[in-house]
Amino acid sequence: MQTQGAKMQPALYSYFRSSCSWRVRIALAFKGIEYEQVAVNLIEDGGQQHADSFKNLNPMKQVPALFIDGITLSQSLAIIHYLEETRPNPRLLPKDAKKRAQVRMIADHITSGIQPLQNLCVLQRVGEEKKLEWAQHFIANGLHALESLLQQISGQFCVGDEVTMADLCLVPQVYNAIRFKVDMSPFPTITKINASLLELEPFKVSHPSCQPDSPLTA
Repeated sequence: MQTQGAKMQPALYSYFRSSCSWRVRIALAFKGIEYEQVAVNLIEDGGQQHADSFKNLNPMKQVPALFIDGITLSQSLAIIHYLEETRPNPRLLPKDAKKRAQVRMIADHITSGIQPLQNLCVLQRVGEEKKLEWAQHFIANGLHALESLLQQISGQFCVGDEVTMADLCLVPQVYNAIRFKVDMSPFPTITKINASLLELEPFKVSHPSCQPDSPLTA
């Protein structure tokens, strides 16, 4: 794993299949920000996130971490908010205050209410025998609530017809749902929005299968 160097080009410490890393990759692509990607393998060698060199970047030992503008940021939504505030175009938060609140609501629903419960460190504690059942239960439970919300406020995308921070959270979560074999038939709104988003270039180039550390094929 590389360490943070003297280059001022942004550097994203990422794992190809990490939902949190994927959100940030979409945001960087959406805003046209060039960056260096530094792979942090969460599986090999007991997890490279536990190395001292990475703990110095993020004491929580989680990806992503983004070095940008002379500072290092962790936590995907904090990173995306910083990018939005410092590089506001194209925007990821609507101008309308009510819609902004809805975007944050959907983003938090996913990033606080679903994703942490099926995160790698949690599943490792649950154990190999029960991790699939665990992940399916909590993902499906969260998606049922999300489907209900999106039926009320969505347009082409999660909140209306503009890509927002909520969409950056949705696509990685649906990917995980499919990876854990969750039945997606009860979630037609989620499925439709996800399909529309995956047609957009920032979502294509940031897909796990397109990352330099990915063993997958596109």
